[in-house]
Amino acid sequence: MTVSQSNAAPADGRGGAPILRTEGLTVRFGGLTALDNVSLAVPPGEIRAIIGPNGAGKSTLFNCVTGVLRPTAGRIVFEGEDIAGLPPHRISRKAIARSYQITNILPGATVLENVRIAVQSRHHAWNLLRHHRSYADVLDRARAVLDAVGLRADEEELAANLSHGAQRNLEIGIALATEPRLLCLDEPTAGMSVAETRATVELVRRIARNLTILIVEHDMEVVMGLAQTITVLHYGEVLAEGAPAEIQANPRVQEVYLKT
Repeated sequence: MTVSQSNAAPADGRGGAPILRTEGLTVRFGGLTALDNVSLAVPPGEIRAIIGPNGAGKSTLFNCVTGVLRPTAGRIVFEGEDIAGLPPHRISRKAIARSYQITNILPGATVLENVRIAVQSRHHAWNLLRHHRSYADVLDRARAVLDAVGLRADEEELAANLSHGAQRNLEIGIALATEPRLLCLDEPTAGMSVAETRATVELVRRIARNLTILIVEHDMEVVMGLAQTITVLHYGEVLAEGAPAEIQANPRVQEVYLKT
């Protein structure tokens, strides 16, 4: 398999305390062990890819980090605080956001409304007696997010009318609107055309300048082009971890995943 290698510069803050680390993270569903003693450390500012065959534990890891699942054992430490087992709304308040493998937007709302609601959830308590357009700061922030994801020109369009690629990027915008310090992207290029994939890769590169990103992605061209470090999961365990070139050359990874 031939893939392009990452041209990304080392992330700011690498070598310091990790922004996210897991220690002995384990998840069991009855007799099935979905994650088995997974320990990893992600420096601030890094794009970290999590890859592996289907059933390797990637989604389970994401679900633990974002509060969807409570781990059976182990710790999840974000900015020095153990967040393992906190519910999703409290995880979000800690400045962790997520996009989903299946697009999670409000199709009957406009593009601006989708992002505005996310911004308002972070900055204002709901007030049914006050019209949302009175929150000028919320609208300014929402439009700044749309600028960042290239959707400002579509702000009055219904989200349902966007192309698949634009909908996926809107979802990234919704996540960005909550002002995360860690952004978890679950298959962000799934179902995209080649052109849409390239545009989304460039979008991720742009937003990564101010974020730490954890990404699950099957497209190895995308992974090798974006990630500074790759963690490979296999049957719920860490099989290998390293720079893209190291992972591509690893015989065990080639055998179980890259199939070279």
